[in-house]
Amino acid sequence: MKSIIEDLPSHLPDYKLSRRNDPVTGTNKHLISSDLVLQNKRDIDNMTKLGTWKGIRHKLGLKVRGQRTKSTGRKGVSIGVKAKGVVKK
Repeated sequence: MKSIIEDLPSHLPDYKLSRRNDPVTGTNKHLISSDLVLQNKRDIDNMTKLGTWKGIRHKLGLKVRGQRTKSTGRKGVSIGVKAKGVVKK
């Protein structure tokens, strides 16, 4: 089973692979499981180190792909509204 997954790039078209045109090697790869997670983290760390727009947004914990942030994407402790005259029992 493992050999089938490792040999996957030769059987699939390039657009179905998980890592096309790798910046380091320039080849098309298909990463699976922890390799994919680690490579994604390395890419984000590289963007942060270079100081790109996406890297800065990742570092600040903001939305990266141009979404609006005025009314959505609020994280953290939410402060609710207390109703007057309601007694908890």
